[in-house]
Amino acid sequence: MTNKYDETAEKIGAGIGAGSTTAGIAVAASGASASTITGGLATIGSLVGGGMAAGIVLTAAAPVAIGAVGYFGVKAVKSIFS
Repeated sequence: MTNKYDETAEKIGAGIGAGSTTAGIAVAASGASASTITGGLATIGSLVGGGMAAGIVLTAAAPVAIGAVGYFGVKAVKSIFS
């Protein structure tokens, strides 16, 4: 049985995970030149056999994935202790 406070805690866990990942990516890219960012995205994309476009998709998906880990992590911990 869940209540609104349980759902709020899960959303906060997801928000903290996604927000911290987005902030980390922003800090890493803030001092980089365009060629450095392009090369980094191409390198990330090459991990899955693609190029820069695949790197963009993977980089954009990272905060979503980490937010999901935070959300389900809070749910798992709460189910263990309740």
